[in-house]
Amino acid sequence: MKKIVATSVSFLISISFFALAFAQGNGTAKMRGYSDSNAKTHAAWEEKMRAVPKPDLLREYMKRLSAEPHHLGSAYDKQNAEFIRDKFRSWGFDAKLEEFDVLFPTPTERALEMIAPTVYKAALKEPVLSEDPDSSDANQLPIYNAYSADGDVTGELVYVNYGVPADYERLEKMGVDVRGKIVIARYGASWRGIKPKVAYEHGAIGCIIYSDPRDDGYFQGDVYPKGPYRPDHGAQRGSVMDMPIHPGDPLTPGWGAVKNARRIKREESNVILKIPVLPISYGDALPLLKSLGGPVAPEPWRGALPITYHVGPGAARVRLKLKFDWSLKTLYNVIARINGSQYPDEWIVYGNHHDAWVNGAEDPTSGMVTVMEAGRAMGEMVKQGWRPKRTIILCAWDGEEQGLLGSTEWVETHAEELKQKAVVYLNSDSTGKGWMNAGGSHTLEAFVNEVSKAIPQPGANKSLWEALRDRRLEQASNEAEKRAIRERADQPIGALGSGSDYTPFIQHLGIASLNTGMGGEGGGGIYHSVYDTFAWYTRFSDGTFEYGRALAQFNSSIVARLADADVLPFGFTNFAETVGRYADEVERLSRQSSPPQPIDFAELRSAVQSLGESARRYEEALAKAQTSGFAQVKDFRSLNRALYTSERKMTSEEGLPRRPWFKHQIYAPGFYTGYGVKTLPGIREAIEQKQWSEVGQQMKKVVDTLRGLASHIDSATRMLEGQ
Repeated sequence: MKKIVATSVSFLISISFFALAFAQGNGTAKMRGYSDSNAKTHAAWEEKMRAVPKPDLLREYMKRLSAEPHHLGSAYDKQNAEFIRDKFRSWGFDAKLEEFDVLFPTPTERALEMIAPTVYKAALKEPVLSEDPDSSDANQLPIYNAYSADGDVTGELVYVNYGVPADYERLEKMGVDVRGKIVIARYGASWRGIKPKVAYEHGAIGCIIYSDPRDDGYFQGDVYPKGPYRPDHGAQRGSVMDMPIHPGDPLTPGWGAVKNARRIKREESNVILKIPVLPISYGDALPLLKSLGGPVAPEPWRGALPITYHVGPGAARVRLKLKFDWSLKTLYNVIARINGSQYPDEWIVYGNHHDAWVNGAEDPTSGMVTVMEAGRAMGEMVKQGWRPKRTIILCAWDGEEQGLLGSTEWVETHAEELKQKAVVYLNSDSTGKGWMNAGGSHTLEAFVNEVSKAIPQPGANKSLWEALRDRRLEQASNEAEKRAIRERADQPIGALGSGSDYTPFIQHLGIASLNTGMGGEGGGGIYHSVYDTFAWYTRFSDGTFEYGRALAQFNSSIVARLADADVLPFGFTNFAETVGRYADEVERLSRQSSPPQPIDFAELRSAVQSLGESARRYEEALAKAQTSGFAQVKDFRSLNRALYTSERKMTSEEGLPRRPWFKHQIYAPGFYTGYGVKTLPGIREAIEQKQWSEVGQQMKKVVDTLRGLASHIDSATRMLEGQ
């Protein structure tokens, strides 16, 4: 009790400190896109709103939501959706469930056995721990990879390190061929679905993925339950759908999986794997790897198991048998709305998924509960008289773990309306203790920095922004890096590839998006396992829920500030500078190819320069207009529409080569990285994959995109100037 009281007093002091900062005008009083009078009014609402979220309620929601396994299609998954919906209704939202029927395979047979040189049958089971009551819960999904192929294959075993294309190039140089063999790869370095995809491309007949303790286990620290890291028989479930082609339901590519939707045949899907694939623990992997012969693995390939790592092939032969129930399951999205008072057809959308592989306290419940508390805070402000100008839509997605199913099907179903009305999509997912992290559209980079300066860092007399800057200064390896951090006005945000529910918004429809969270302090090794529980989270992550409260404060402020701005707080100078860096990177990449390619980047550099000039003119016009309280703006609706459709100008209707679902020309998940982002993806991947005939046409698409965006920004500038 004393600890709770002390925390509350500390929080009140922090709130008072930041309220004073607003009043004294230390930089947060000047809000981007607000007249001075409206900034003052809105700051008062934000201050009240940030006092609402409570750590004890975050804890209460998490305990309820993670009490039972709640994967897609389970009874508790639907109960959680109904619980979240009813909470939003009690806070004043118009909330409903929106259903979709999607393909979700679950295993009916799983077997992995080494048949030579000795016999070993993999346990494929995570032991119950007496220290964690939820580890024995009924209805747990077994250890498997969704969208693996059915199969019964036997073959020699080959160790392929992380199983990315560069590893197969190394194997080829070593004289090792995987054709007709089963490969074993360790998790890490790339998204899991890339590993069986590349294995199939090289002729393998099956794929095993294991968690090596060097990356995810005792090499990192004490394992659960003594410490936070993955124990020897802990395993990582996960989808291996080929999401770099497209996420969402495999049978309804590009359109919503509503009741009675048109569906392609399963064998026609290009995102379901062609070979069987199975994840295992490092406890099950050890006997297999120990039996391998062949060359000794290169030093960077060696993990932390107590063996000499060999690549094979050799005496080790294994049998892998998998069979699945390929039925449709119903998913339940929660959609909660507060209608805008002035611009109801401009939508600020904020979401997090509610489904999990098992109990999912960290992933995703830690993030979902912050959306709920942010929603409660906004609902409380409405009860006190706040009337947001724009419509606010809060979402709890289902089926994210299988391949962003809930969010993708919702986006595809409502695509035309979203293209017209969606202003920004804000996403959260797992969160923990540590420092703010943010990624997303660089047109919102300055805005995110501004908001983060108004939110207190837990346990410190500084803002989220200051704490992150100080952390980066601590991690800088030399004085030059430290100087760059100090001199830069804004903390950089990362670019978004894929891996969470922002993907269909930004990558498919061109809706400006952000992804935020807290983390970086402490470790974890229970991802997608039965040990991702309330017991683990409260012992080894944000046990006080203070960091969850900070995220709820941060994200509710982002949503509210977007909802009430006179002029939407987009900016283009940071974006232009960032694209300039991307252009430099792809030019260097072309020079590093063997042999170097004679590619002319003059047009790209010229387009980037034009974009920078348009961005500068917009910023100058915004500063003048804001000083006058936007008195000269004749049509706010048209101006704001021009601003929020600027991200649409970064898309191309025909999409990227061999994956037309991905339409964004600046950011995309990599074809061979999965979650990892590729910037200027058309140009970059053409160079990386030596598709030289594509480089020119992809360069032209990006040049046309940037020039079109520059012209679009110029039109917004003229509207700001009253023309």
